[in-house]
Amino acid sequence: MHTLTRNSMVAALIVIGLVPAIAQPLKNGTAGDRSSVDLTIYNQNLSLIREERSITLPRGMSRLVIPEIPTTIDGTSLHFLSLSDPGAVRVLEQNYQYDLVHPSKLLERYLGKEIEFVRVEPSTNKEYTVTGRLLSTGYSGQALQGGMIAEVNGKIEVNPSGRLILPALPEGLILKPQLEWLVSNTREGSHKAEISYLAGGMSWSCNYVALLNPEDTKLDLTGWVTLTNNSGTTFSNAGLKLVAGDVNIVREEFRGGLMRSKAVMVDAVQEEQFAQTELFEYKLYTLQRRTDVRNNETKQVELTSAKSVPARKVFIYDGLADQWRSWYNNYSYRSQSSFGQQSNTKVGVYVTFKNEEKGGLGMPLPKGKVRVYKRDQDNKEQFVGEDQIDHTPKDEEVRLYLGNAFDIVGERAQKDFKSLAAGRIVEETIEIKVRNHKSETVEVQVYEHPWRWSQWEILSANGDWEKVDQSTLRFPVKLAKDQEKVVKYTVRYSW
Repeated sequence: MHTLTRNSMVAALIVIGLVPAIAQPLKNGTAGDRSSVDLTIYNQNLSLIREERSITLPRGMSRLVIPEIPTTIDGTSLHFLSLSDPGAVRVLEQNYQYDLVHPSKLLERYLGKEIEFVRVEPSTNKEYTVTGRLLSTGYSGQALQGGMIAEVNGKIEVNPSGRLILPALPEGLILKPQLEWLVSNTREGSHKAEISYLAGGMSWSCNYVALLNPEDTKLDLTGWVTLTNNSGTTFSNAGLKLVAGDVNIVREEFRGGLMRSKAVMVDAVQEEQFAQTELFEYKLYTLQRRTDVRNNETKQVELTSAKSVPARKVFIYDGLADQWRSWYNNYSYRSQSSFGQQSNTKVGVYVTFKNEEKGGLGMPLPKGKVRVYKRDQDNKEQFVGEDQIDHTPKDEEVRLYLGNAFDIVGERAQKDFKSLAAGRIVEETIEIKVRNHKSETVEVQVYEHPWRWSQWEILSANGDWEKVDQSTLRFPVKLAKDQEKVVKYTVRYSW
């Protein structure tokens, strides 16, 4: 026998010997339910989910299905670790399977195939079965549009009568989203596994309720965390952490959908429910107990509560409001006298308080909406306004704009305008009138904005004033009952 022929036969025998091993189907591992789950939720429609499960794996490569996975998972963020033997298990491939059972998907798999309709004979009221071939499902995507079309006994029926019967669940459709892994394992048996991943569909926000006392000098403040779960999965007995701060996120990575939700209010208890700690440059709030976070549910938990926080009511008149911002330092407008003549007459009313420990607060306050109430003469709570606050560190002041005062009026007018030095200097005189029709004395902070150019100086003013910043002046005005006062000043711009 030639050497070449003998070598070819040996190679053939080797290949034949390997074929059965290659053709053998993979063994299946098994994964149990979550034994523990912890949620870290950001207020940007993002959550980190860390769960522990018991898995059983054969030695070598096997197929492992992880059930009960959120529909909004970011598969690229997954981290897996065997806590029993970290070096033994590796995930080689991962498939996220979310082709869930739906009438449209079921019917699509039977297009052109035989299906059955169970009908009722009117004369005998007995059921009988007819067989037909499905020609059209009647669905466009998952929306029902038009009607089903089937060929029954050689004739075409639109919206065929009867109860539709399908022989089996088509391959590939699943009841709940799941992960399917190809796993390599060197230690046969049971493993305690840790799985972490990012998912969308869960978010939290903070809402506050404040109750003013009759004198508007103190308020009771309660902060509520509102947690929404539209991830497609329920998390039972979960540890819960909330991250407040402006975390940078590539939002395209996360999917989400609109789902109906129901609200669940969790009763407040006297002790603090959340412990606040630091995380990088953000704030971390940890719920001091475990809780259920159900799918399609909105849950509210008390974050903070304080009584008799010192507060102050402030009136602010800003005659230009925010109009000046679009003109600020624009050379096209700086010498045009007609700009800045418009007058806003509304005087804003604000409530301020300091987020400090001696006032009963002192916890960093996450951004959110603050709704303010006050009792009327019948001792009934009435809504008096709301505002949005940003993330507020401790020892910082909170200022809430609640609306406009009814009995205080402002009036602003340009009294003089001069262009000097070949247009390189402008002098402008502004007069502001403030009238108080309330039955008590008030103080109004009059705000003005030297907007025409960055280089300016006040030539004259008929009262005290303060430079708040480069574009803001403040004139404090105290007004007795039914009194009017006038603020007048001249500003010079040069360039």
